[in-house]
Amino acid sequence: MRVLHTADWHLGKTLEGRSRMPEQIAFFEELEVIIRDEKIDVLLMAGDVFDSVNPPASAEELFYESIANFSEKYNIPIIIIAGNHDHPDRLQAARKMAKCQGIYILGYPGIEPVKISVKEEVLQLGALPYPSESRMQAVFSSSMEEQSLQSAYNKKVKHLFQQLTQSFKKENVCMAMSHVFAAGGASSDSERPIEVGGAYTVSPSSLPGNVQYTALGHLHRPQNIHGSDGLTRYSGSPIAFSFSESGYSKSVTIIDIKAQKTPYIKEIPLSCGKPLVKWDARHGLEEVYRWINEKRDDNAWIELDLHITETPSMEEIHHIRKSHEGIIHIHPVFPDMQNNITLEKRKEFPINELFKKFYERQTGGAQADEKLVRLFMELAEGGE
Repeated sequence: MRVLHTADWHLGKTLEGRSRMPEQIAFFEELEVIIRDEKIDVLLMAGDVFDSVNPPASAEELFYESIANFSEKYNIPIIIIAGNHDHPDRLQAARKMAKCQGIYILGYPGIEPVKISVKEEVLQLGALPYPSESRMQAVFSSSMEEQSLQSAYNKKVKHLFQQLTQSFKKENVCMAMSHVFAAGGASSDSERPIEVGGAYTVSPSSLPGNVQYTALGHLHRPQNIHGSDGLTRYSGSPIAFSFSESGYSKSVTIIDIKAQKTPYIKEIPLSCGKPLVKWDARHGLEEVYRWINEKRDDNAWIELDLHITETPSMEEIHHIRKSHEGIIHIHPVFPDMQNNITLEKRKEFPINELFKKFYERQTGGAQADEKLVRLFMELAEGGE
């Protein structure tokens, strides 16, 4: 059985107001070529189909038309779960109609696995959409203490996977899929934080041990997670969404898998997304103009650090942007500028602690209670 694992499409996402739709259309065209040429039997999508709970109509149209095309042309089962950016109800609204076409869309965490026949084999899949308190209508822990929260979250996720996989039989192909932050994974700036100061981080030991492969979504860099019993992997996003992903290749993952056998993993690189490039113009405007005339990174999104001694005029800024439409950010760098150490240290604080400090400063010393902090975290994690 040949399975394709992908995730984190974030359809509808923009880059500082610039549309990424042409790149996302190119992704689906490239994905179809891979499905056809690699003779894919099953397509797994591990969450974050859309970038927001209210995506633009063009993004929804691209999604539904593309998966319908894959199903009709190649007659393959497609299993899709909701990520933290997706609206579970909206995503799975057409689930009954889609299921008739072999397309399984799961919005909310449950305990019923997906079981489908593929050629002469059976695939059992423990699919767990993004498991938040709000989506499960449950409070994992009454305490706001980080260690208690993490322990409760791990326990809940582990229990859900146990229920999802308890009926699995060794003579079948056994897999799992979820949209979570697994400990040991390397993130980038483009992922929305889903962990409460680390409390929503899942230990690899909480992932199912009785499966051959666990397909994960949420982290945008392709990577394996070590410490779990089976093979566990993030496929990564198909295109780069922030400049922190500059220089990282994008791909989808193909898994060749048989019952009771160790899967074989193959990474297929993608070329659909524009590169996100950082320019460091240490010789000022003259260097920038030279690069533009040379058509350097002509088909890329660019973040420019411009080393200068005097503030550039609006005319000069407009000229740069007009000369290269891919330039997103222009950061002037003056000789006397120092690294903002405070800002760097701020990144080390858990997001709930940053909120408490912000609330205290804005209210003149008032303390945010646990209910308010929990509400803020639900908003930050993308829950409803």
